[in-house]
This record gives sequence, C-alpha cells and structure tokens, in this order.
Amino acid sequence: MIHQVISDVTARIRERSVARRQAFLARIQRQAEQGKTRAALACGNLAHAVAACSSDEKGRILDMTRANVGIVTAYNDMLSAHQPYKGYPDQIKAVLAELGHSAQVAGGVPAMCDGVTQGQPGMDMSLFSRDLIAQATALSLSHNTFDATLLLGICDKIAPGQIMGALSHAHLPTAFVPAGPMASGISNDEKVKVRQKYAAGEVGRDALLEMECGAYHAAGTCTFYGTANTNQLVFEAMGLMLPGSAFVHPHSELRRALTAEAARRISAMIPGSPAYRPLSEVLDERSLVNGLVALLASGGSTNHSIHMVALARAAGLVLTWDDISDLSDVVPLLVRMYPNGPADVNAFEQAGGVPGLMRRLAQEGLIHMDATPVFGEMQDYLSRPALVDGQLVWQPVGESGDASVLSPSGSVFQATGGTKLLAGNLGRAVVKVSAVAPEYRVIEAPARVFSSQHAVEAAYKAGDLNQDAVIVVRHNGPAANGMPELHKLMPVLGNLQKAGYKVALVTDGRLSGASGKISAAIHVTPEALHGGAIGLLADGDLLRVDAVNGSLDCLTDLSGRTQAEIDLTLEQEGWGRELFSVMRRAVSSAECGATIFD
Repeated sequence: MIHQVISDVTARIRERSVARRQAFLARIQRQAEQGKTRAALACGNLAHAVAACSSDEKGRILDMTRANVGIVTAYNDMLSAHQPYKGYPDQIKAVLAELGHSAQVAGGVPAMCDGVTQGQPGMDMSLFSRDLIAQATALSLSHNTFDATLLLGICDKIAPGQIMGALSHAHLPTAFVPAGPMASGISNDEKVKVRQKYAAGEVGRDALLEMECGAYHAAGTCTFYGTANTNQLVFEAMGLMLPGSAFVHPHSELRRALTAEAARRISAMIPGSPAYRPLSEVLDERSLVNGLVALLASGGSTNHSIHMVALARAAGLVLTWDDISDLSDVVPLLVRMYPNGPADVNAFEQAGGVPGLMRRLAQEGLIHMDATPVFGEMQDYLSRPALVDGQLVWQPVGESGDASVLSPSGSVFQATGGTKLLAGNLGRAVVKVSAVAPEYRVIEAPARVFSSQHAVEAAYKAGDLNQDAVIVVRHNGPAANGMPELHKLMPVLGNLQKAGYKVALVTDGRLSGASGKISAAIHVTPEALHGGAIGLLADGDLLRVDAVNGSLDCLTDLSGRTQAEIDLTLEQEGWGRELFSVMRRAVSSAECGATIFD
C-alpha cells in the first residue's frame, strides 16, 4: 500500500503536468511512428554512417532487421569516474556482434569535475555544462541511425545532462551503464580534519595535498556521497540502469558482466520487438517520485533540487520544491553516508546498496512498485547481482548488512528526509539538514555580507569572523556567475562552529552533496541579480535561518533600501566564461531547474 503523501504528490505532479506531458508524448509518438529511422535514410546518408566500419559491421548496420545501439560517452582519461569507460564501447560492440547486432559511439559529451574546479574560474561554467551536455547528447543521437541508447556517464552535471538530452529521443529504449566507485582511501573524518586544520593555518599545503591524494587515489567515483554517487543511486531507483549496478567496483568481473548484460538486454528492446520499451514509458511521474524518495531517504545531494526539476521538465513533467519538501516530511532518513555519517559508498554497497534501500522503502510503502523500469519490473530492483559459477544472477536482497549505514527493518536514522524547503521575506531556499546536528538547525545572528567565497576566506584568515554570524554570499546565482559551488566556505564555517560560534550560511549559490554540518540556506530565489531581497542585506542585519520550521527571514526592516550593485565582469569573462553569456541571460531560477530550456 503506497503512502498517502507519496500518492498525493505523484497525482499533483501528474495533474499539473497534463498539457506539458501530452505535448512531450505527442512529439515522441511522432518520432516513434517513423519506425526504424535508419531505414528511411538516403543511400548517401547510410554510406556516411558506415564509412569507417569494417565490412562485418557495415553488413550488420545496413541489415534493418538488426539492432544498432548508439553509445553516448563521457569518457576522458583525466577524471577518475570516467576513465574506466575507455574500454566500454569495444566491450559493448563485441557482445552485440556475437548476437548479430552492432553499436557505434554516437558522440562524446564534456565531463568536467567540480572537484578539480572548486574555487577556480571553471566552476562558473560547471552548472551550465549540464544543459550543454543535454544538447550534445541530442546532437549525438540526431544522426537517427540508432535503435537504442546506452549512456556512459556518472558525475555531477553529466548524467543529468545525458538523460535530459536522451529524452529528446525518448522513443528509443535507453539505459545508463555505470562504472562504479574507487576503493576506499583515507576516512572522511580525517579528510575534514586536515582541511579544517589547513584553513586554520595549522598544517601546510604539503600535508593537505598528501591527504587529498590519499582520498582521491584511483579510478572510479569519489567515495563520499556527493552529487556523482547521488546520481547513481537516484537513477537506479528510477529504474534507469540494471538493478544493483550503481556501486559495483570498476575493475571487478561483476562490473564487466553487468556492462555486457546491459548491452544484450537493450538490443532486445528495439522498436518493433515484443519487448520494446521506450524511455518515454519509463520516465514518468512514478519513476520521478521514486527517484526523489530515494534521494531523500539517502540524504543525497542538494544539487538534485535543481537537477530533478530540470530533468522532469525535459520529460514533460512539472516538479516543484514544494513537492520535494512534502515528500521529505514523510520520507525517513534510512542511510548514513558521509557527510551524513562516517561511512562511504563502498560501505553502503556492502550493507545492501541500492537494492537494500529499495527493499526498505518498499516495506514502508514509499515507492511505486508499479513503475516501469528500463529492465524487468520494479520487484527486480530489490535484488542484487552476483556471479555464480561464472553466470550473472540476481538474488533477493536481505536485511541490512550494517545497521550503522543502512537502517534495518523497523528503524530509521531520522523521521524525515534530508532536505528542507525554507521560505520567508528573503525568498525561498533549500537546506540539507541530514548532516546538521539538531542544536545547529535554528540560527539567529547578525549578517556578514560578502559577494564571493574568496572574500569570506580572507576575512576568516584576518580574524574578522570570530563571532556569531549568518554569512551571506550573494551575486552567486545562475544569472550572476553560473551559480558556483562554494566549498571553500565549509572548512571556514566548520572551524567557526567548532569554536563555539553560532554560524549559518545564506547564499544564492550552491554547495552540493558535501554541504557539511552547517545550516546552509542555499539556492536562494530570487537571486540578488534578479532583485531578490538577499541583495538588500547589510552587515549587522539580524537574520534567522530556521531549518526546523522552514523559515528564512531578515528580522531587520529592509524598507527603503536599494539593491547592492556589483561589477561581475571578472566572474563572467576569461577562461572561456565569456562564451556562456547567452546562458547567463537565458537561465531560469534555481527553483525552476536553473536551465536554459523552457
């Protein structure tokens, strides 16, 4: 029996989306009615499409009874999460060739790493890369020579962008093929300690670099529960990949078997086959809500309060922050992964992984078991893959293997989910409360106002922040400078809180999955550049951030004030940022997905 609030929110999304969803489905139906689009191509078109292929490959691609799978890859050999994808296309092609089918790399998409660009000019382009990736995915598939799509992408903006782009070709069966996390390095607690010591000047750069290289040390995703791993958990919960495949190690035999299985299954689902299951049938309001519930129950990245809204719109669905907040009120926190706890994603996988979480959610009536996943049915997503005598099988997941990481039946870590909507005279914002201790969830203190995280860091180093304060960082919204993540703030604010000061953050910028233990009202909408009240604030204004009751207010009278003006030239030009001016002008608010698409 589905929980009433889950049912109500799902119905609300469906009802408000009727016109948009019908238009989306009508567009996809027109594309589907063309049948095997490769068959409609002119001879010259086809010749170009197979010119570089071997004679065997040409024969299979030109045989319209065979499947040709389009691969959209985010491979590069710089970023740990995507480096394992190097050999995937060849493996997929070999598997399909044995079945008489084919695959082609339809295109590559950019894969930038927020870990590399934190605090750097590249971060001002990071959020926009999602919509660029969506466009690149759509362009990759636009040759119309494919019968199905496999998406090779994992990290922060990449996987959401790929699915948004794939939704433009949602008449095709589509699945993600994950690569998995790196082995665990140093503990997350040790990582935080060294960063805070460096921010306080207690250790030098050499010690910091040694620690960071110990944390990020091999191929695979970073092991903390940030946006990349949230993508994987949420998209598995939505049924967009094989059950239990999100967090299998990149170099294991099981990972290789899962990649081969995804290729085999998707090739059997092509248009015209009895098993045909297009993406448009998979990603609906039930799938969306399943992903949101898994996001909240796991304490996932706050970036998904943006990405899920944008992704929903690409599927013809209208999702709001109120929907997410209402779900959070009834979805308990069932997972402890850093920053919500000391464990990493490998410990979560050992405790039961996504299937273990889905089993718990099904027990509580919190997910739609009648949703339609890419492969099989939702009951299959309560099973874990394994190799038995060299054969890939799925076995029902049992009780939690570690009660400190994945809550066992009958218990929860927190009665509500990890994300809270705040609203008040400063606008609307989201706060991730799952990592914030109860005593820090309501902060009332004077404002200290800045326009960049670098200015906050400088003030801290000068000893100018040793006080109770709500740190305000404005003019960091999507339209101002691309809404960068402000992770330089976390060691600073963490040290101030550790020193006994009452500290909170209010910003129209982002923080993502590693938002830490500070009450942080982020994604403030309207942003300062668009006339938001955050642009009226001055040092000393009394602010209240209440993550218990969901309010965000200035208790000082702001009447008669005018918006602070700031020259953003240095944040909008140089290092390629000038090329994204059209996106800054067109981007929607964070609450509407911070997207350039309607």
